[in-house]
Amino acid sequence: MAENPSPAAGPALNAHRRRRELTSLGDNPDIDLLVIGGGVTGAGVALDAAARGLRTVLVERHDLAHGTSRWSSKLVHGGLRYLASGKIGIAHESAVERGILLRRNAPHLVRPLPQLVPLLPGIGLSTRGLVRAGFLAGDALRVGAGTPGALLPRSRRVTRAEALRLAPTVRQHGLRGGLQAWDGQLVDDARLVVALARTAAAHGATVLTRVAAEQVGGAGAVLRDTLTGESLEVHAAAVVNAAGVWADQVDPSIELRPSRGTHLVFDAAAFGGLTAALTVPVPGAVGRFVFALPAPHGRVYLGLTDEDAPGPVPDEPRPTGTEIDFLLDTVNTVLRIPLTHTDIRGSYAGLRPLLRTAGGSTADISREHAVLTAPSGLVTVVGGKLTTYRKMAQDAVDAAVARARLSAGPCRTKNLPLAGAVAGAARDRLAAPQLLIERYGADAPAVVALTAADPDLAVPVAPGADVLAAEFRWSLEQEGALDAGDLLDRRTRIGLVPTERAAALAAAEAAVAAVA
Repeated sequence: MAENPSPAAGPALNAHRRRRELTSLGDNPDIDLLVIGGGVTGAGVALDAAARGLRTVLVERHDLAHGTSRWSSKLVHGGLRYLASGKIGIAHESAVERGILLRRNAPHLVRPLPQLVPLLPGIGLSTRGLVRAGFLAGDALRVGAGTPGALLPRSRRVTRAEALRLAPTVRQHGLRGGLQAWDGQLVDDARLVVALARTAAAHGATVLTRVAAEQVGGAGAVLRDTLTGESLEVHAAAVVNAAGVWADQVDPSIELRPSRGTHLVFDAAAFGGLTAALTVPVPGAVGRFVFALPAPHGRVYLGLTDEDAPGPVPDEPRPTGTEIDFLLDTVNTVLRIPLTHTDIRGSYAGLRPLLRTAGGSTADISREHAVLTAPSGLVTVVGGKLTTYRKMAQDAVDAAVARARLSAGPCRTKNLPLAGAVAGAARDRLAAPQLLIERYGADAPAVVALTAADPDLAVPVAPGADVLAAEFRWSLEQEGALDAGDLLDRRTRIGLVPTERAAALAAAEAAVAAVA
């Protein structure tokens, strides 16, 4: 297939480019930086390093965003939860990084989201006071981070009518309005990773999926193409281990204590047109909440748990029955008509790569990230959270550059727009449907152009689906998708609902065959 058949803000990531860059790497295996892991942190490291002028290679044994990076709440947190435990530094860092994403890096993928705590009789005065104090502290964090109130308004109390407009299925009996604050929400976490990878490639990074790193050390690794079985040895001045919850498999000297965060997927109709993050205090807990979040594709995501997840790390974690019941029981404390298991359309779980500490629950382990250097020189970055991926990447590259004494420019990612980034009047002028603009930003007109060239691409991938065949084609030609699973489970999120995945599978397989 043609390497770049359609206009795009970033270069084409596709099967043709992958084969070419593997061949080129075999011919010239001496590089500056090898990044292991294609999640949000690894993609962020690759972008940071490439933007500094380093010859950078990222390898991922599966697909971009195959692990924890696609299993998040899709929230860009302002750090409010960390104030309760006195973690002022990470709270401020989170608020700063949220502002960078909203205003500069990815305004097409991150949007302001109102957060609503309904004031019902079951939510006591102490909880109300705690929430109000927390929201005021969040306002201070926003101001301190330099994020304008026009983008994220200050918190306030809302009337009963406003609360029901934001969350129509909340119980009406005894409802005395609500407390509202604002945070950031990703259109999709996996799409953020893809945008990072494409932008890294635009700055010269080699991005290789389905490539496993073996015999990893501080000076390189053996790379194995899992599609062909062929291997090559790469010599790197520095190596960054950004394998997330699998980081201790790359560097056995570190110890992780994964925790599982579970979400349930519902039709939006089950929440009556929810337009805010419905925030529900967990009965009997202090400062712990579950969230019902409006999501693309006519869905609502309900989460989140924080449970110890000992034992071998699976490629795809699964929720437990206990976690599902916990989420249902908690959200039902504020709903007029309780939700049941039959309302659930899908579910997912992700594992957080937390550093092991003595005692306590995983909820008590710090979400601060750590950059560790092994005796071999291998640099590992673990911990943290999606919102602070950029700072994590910056710290990891700083450590790698210092250790290897590489000649590199300063970090540029604070002001570096990602592929597709567009906002304001420029966004309004895009000649594309709003739905495509929300997913592809400035690239949306290029997706539309595919339908003009081939009208068959203008049809949905399944009856009732809001994803066009052109989006599958775009993902294969521009975003590094290689198979039907990449299309259904990561480039789009059709796969979060098993029945919808089954309905679109034939279209995904046909799209892959068409570009083979």
